[in-house]
Amino acid sequence: MRYPKFAGSFYPSNPESLLAMLGEFTEKGMKDEDVIAIVSPHAGYMYSGRTAGRVHSLLPDVETFIVIGPNHTGFGMPVAVSRDEWMTPLGVVEPDEEFIEAMPKVAVVPDEMAFAEEHSLEVQIPFLQYLHRDFRIVAICMGLQDEESAREVAEEIIKAYEETGRSFAIVASSDMHHYLPDEECRRKDEVVIRAIESMDVGKFYRTIYDMQASVCGYGPIAVAMLVAKHFGASARLVHYSTSGDVADKSYVVGYAGIAFRRFD
Repeated sequence: MRYPKFAGSFYPSNPESLLAMLGEFTEKGMKDEDVIAIVSPHAGYMYSGRTAGRVHSLLPDVETFIVIGPNHTGFGMPVAVSRDEWMTPLGVVEPDEEFIEAMPKVAVVPDEMAFAEEHSLEVQIPFLQYLHRDFRIVAICMGLQDEESAREVAEEIIKAYEETGRSFAIVASSDMHHYLPDEECRRKDEVVIRAIESMDVGKFYRTIYDMQASVCGYGPIAVAMLVAKHFGASARLVHYSTSGDVADKSYVVGYAGIAFRRFD
């Protein structure tokens, strides 16, 4: 069992308070069956919850949510998948063992240490619990975020889908630029968002490297782009904010909610 580490700090530990906050940040009736992936921020809910809630509201009901986050701690394997149950104040979510078993597990290795102190995946799960029922998760933590690693993770997801036939959607957990004045953060984030919307993964990586962008989950974003592109999806910005919307504007973090939607 993976017990919650960040309830009471990043989000409320009291279930009623958590439900009230999730109700404030999400919108019912917005689910879109053609959305296959989202980018959602992972800061404390008071800062990024409104952006996360807006983009989470678009996710359709599926059998499996693949939640991919960066490894902020350096613990565990370079690219890890969790086989644990995940507990939050709203209850327990089961792993999709069949999907995990179907992954080739060449790049992605079962390992729980990578998740022990990592917040980027945990904070996404209450949104899923609030908006959906009867789902399982595949939690992936990326210490390696280079383009080759992202392509390998995307290939493993696609192969597992082809073997299991699961309906799935991806949650790529990432904040945008960190610790800049609000105006500069917004300007730099706009460049990165345009690169994501281009659906050109090579361009996206060049943008990240050329800008020396402090986007913490660029690997998970690239996986979402690659899988979405495989299924003929395109990207659009749903909501954007910075921590400066609720705190000091001189030193902010940017948050983008991006949806990848299939078009027939």
